[in-house]
Amino acid sequence: MAEWLLQANPILLALLATLFTWSCTAFGASFVFTTEEASPKLFDAMLAFAGGVMIAASFWSLLDPAIEMVKEQGIPPYIPAAFGFLLGGMFLLMVDRVLPLINENMYFKDITSGRAKQRTAKLVLSITLHNIPEGLAVGVAFGILAIDFSTNALYGAIALAIGIGIQNIPEGIAVSVPLRREGLSVKKSFFYGQLSGMVEPIAAIIGAIAVYFMEPLLPYALSFAAGAMLFVVVKDIIPASHERGNVLLATMSLLFGFVLMMVLDLAFG
Repeated sequence: MAEWLLQANPILLALLATLFTWSCTAFGASFVFTTEEASPKLFDAMLAFAGGVMIAASFWSLLDPAIEMVKEQGIPPYIPAAFGFLLGGMFLLMVDRVLPLINENMYFKDITSGRAKQRTAKLVLSITLHNIPEGLAVGVAFGILAIDFSTNALYGAIALAIGIGIQNIPEGIAVSVPLRREGLSVKKSFFYGQLSGMVEPIAAIIGAIAVYFMEPLLPYALSFAAGAMLFVVVKDIIPASHERGNVLLATMSLLFGFVLMMVLDLAFG
């Protein structure tokens, strides 16, 4: 099985992996069919757990491989890692500030309150934006297979996809359940919930193609994805998991998420 995967096109593997992560988002969004209100404690625990998974993935699946690649090139390993990492964070900051707000009146016309429309639109847009660096990270991780045809690289990429898939479940819930609560139909709430994860396959293809055709940029691309992921965790995921007062629960969940991803990456990657 591993041999077949190693012989497959890395771009195709990146697409398949992010179709899996998207399906996890859709699974989370499907909770709207059974409940209109997510348990605050469960939601915060899942969100923080996802943050821990992303923190661990940003190092073991992205930054560490980038540093090792640069060591083999004979240049100071901290230069591409630091530059790419900061560039990834700054890119997300720029996108967060510059990207115009979607037309909430067009997409959420079923919601009568203007303030609720704007809040809902920001929520959907925010989570959709967060899925871009996650898709890029998976794409870059599988793109490495075009250069490093090893089971270590393969299992590392698979572990990253599994970790991101796990953290996509609460994201799907975070979009669909509030939409339903604001008055959208169950079907529309599910549609927008799963739609937020569909940017990941697109971003993954872009990341894999970039690595496939621009090998010297690989350490920078890996570090860029790591910086973007950590920006999302620190700016949004951790604060959101604390805002309802479940700080201790969220903290412990983050630690467990970190440990799980670390074990997955070290055991299989």
